[in-house]
Amino acid sequence: MVLGLLVLWLVTGSMAQKPVTISSLRLIGEKEIENGFSFKGTTVGGLSSIDYDSRRGVYYMICDDRSAINPARFYTTKIFFTAKGIDSVVMVSVDSLLQPDGTVYPNAKQNPAHTPDPEAMRYDPLRNRLIWSSEGERILRGTDTVLHNPSINIISLHGRYRDSFLLPANLRMQATEKGPRQNGVLEGMSFDRNYQTLYVNAEEPLFEDGPRAGLTDNHPWIRIYRFDVRTRKNTAQYAYQLDPVAYPTTPANAFMVNGVPDILAIGGNKMIVMERSFSTGRLPCTIKLYLTDLGKAGDIRNNPSLRQTPPTKPLTKKLLLNLDSLGRYVDNVEGMTLGPRLPNRHPTLVLVADNNFNAFEKTQIFVFEIIP
Repeated sequence: MVLGLLVLWLVTGSMAQKPVTISSLRLIGEKEIENGFSFKGTTVGGLSSIDYDSRRGVYYMICDDRSAINPARFYTTKIFFTAKGIDSVVMVSVDSLLQPDGTVYPNAKQNPAHTPDPEAMRYDPLRNRLIWSSEGERILRGTDTVLHNPSINIISLHGRYRDSFLLPANLRMQATEKGPRQNGVLEGMSFDRNYQTLYVNAEEPLFEDGPRAGLTDNHPWIRIYRFDVRTRKNTAQYAYQLDPVAYPTTPANAFMVNGVPDILAIGGNKMIVMERSFSTGRLPCTIKLYLTDLGKAGDIRNNPSLRQTPPTKPLTKKLLLNLDSLGRYVDNVEGMTLGPRLPNRHPTLVLVADNNFNAFEKTQIFVFEIIP
């Protein structure tokens, strides 16, 4: 159970975001999508985000396949559950993410400078469109150099390109140790203020902001970016400090990471931040949900280096739930959304795990009842 009092926002038929009070979370159930499951000629997996469309009763889930298995794409699904558990997950459709010229994105062998790395997607009911982010690419191997900037893209419900957001300079890929790290950029996304504000976050610290998370507290700062949806411009940045990596690796000095795979604005300047920790040698991930208050944080747009000048008003954080406490296997959870209300009128929170198209990992759906 998660104790405390929160105010969350739900999408209603009027497309306004209205507050809901939370005192705890109750796990309703978990459902696994079979590894290697095929749908309309595509391999289902790599599900890195989830967002609920209350008008259609469906969920949009982006796939982080970089056009390597099938063209970059997203799935529309239905998840059937009651207060007693999850019945089924049904694939409704799959749509390719399209480039401005209407073609599918190339893979890394065809054109690495234009290969996307899809990570986040949200539905905008006010404008009936989707917004998704790509992490871009940063490869420095002698003559094999690829610098592909991350992006925030506006598309139709069937994947057709409409427009893009204007990114600040510190999100541009660079050949020097400045700007975003590879595979650690625009990972989470959330609308707020009746779809007039969009938040996105860097998964890991920018080079100039400090080191990646380690096993001890080394002050790894990430940035959460606020955008005006109308102008598509960045209007504020906030500093958020990551936890240390949850477990040591086996063998020692192998790959480990702790970062933020998703965020969920919940009204009143509050936001749920998801941290995901992985250590080589341990299959489960440690997933923590934190509450933070944007209203009490300082704007760091004019601070070029959090390493040199630590933030004076960073985002505070309060632990809401460590999924380790559920006493069950939890894989690479990367997405979260508010789902439909139960018959008792309690809203739900739905999470999805990305299996990385790995036979040893699982595509999981978790559903929680939000207790007022």
